[in-house]
Amino acid sequence: MKTNKVSFCKTNETSFAKANYVGANLFARTTGYVRMNSHLPILSSAFIRLTGIYSKKYILLQGMVLFIALAAALPSIAQAAQQVPAPAVVKGSEQALPVVEVYKSAQCGCCKLWAEHLQKNGFKVILHDVDDVPAARKKLGMPDQFGSCHSARAGQYLIEGHVPAADIKRLFKERPKAIGLAVPAMPPGSPGMESDHPVSYDTLLIGEDGNARVFARH
Repeated sequence: MKTNKVSFCKTNETSFAKANYVGANLFARTTGYVRMNSHLPILSSAFIRLTGIYSKKYILLQGMVLFIALAAALPSIAQAAQQVPAPAVVKGSEQALPVVEVYKSAQCGCCKLWAEHLQKNGFKVILHDVDDVPAARKKLGMPDQFGSCHSARAGQYLIEGHVPAADIKRLFKERPKAIGLAVPAMPPGSPGMESDHPVSYDTLLIGEDGNARVFARH
């Protein structure tokens, strides 16, 4: 009986020690206080491996969550990008220039030079050779007192004489109620009338009532 009692006590003591050992290690695993020392070698290694697996799974899980969130956000990002307004275009900067139809004498060289000046500045020019320039001017509707060597039509406006291309562009940008522009006579130094001795001249705006005012000075 004594032997059995002693054996039973030793067995219980061993079981209790093992239980305490396992419990201590479980506590260490739960709380994260695993120490790499001599009395916990096996459990510490196992815990490290387990921690490494959990870390990899956690990183993978984070990556999956990020990917799902990004995929869900992409349609909203694309829609927002489509709703971003395009840069504003300055009014008149992209306006197409009108075709200029010129009525001139077949022998007039300065008229051709003026047409070339317009073409260099972006205008499309159509030349019409006529026998009677004043008659063509009258037919177009430009008052005769503002006459020059050629008459022209550009859109709804009339252009008389050697009017600079910049003035015509400004006319179509501002679009006043008027018959059009005129540079009376043939002043030296005007486009198509290049000269070593240029003179000052005015571009006139001819109103619908036939009266003129200075549109530009050159």
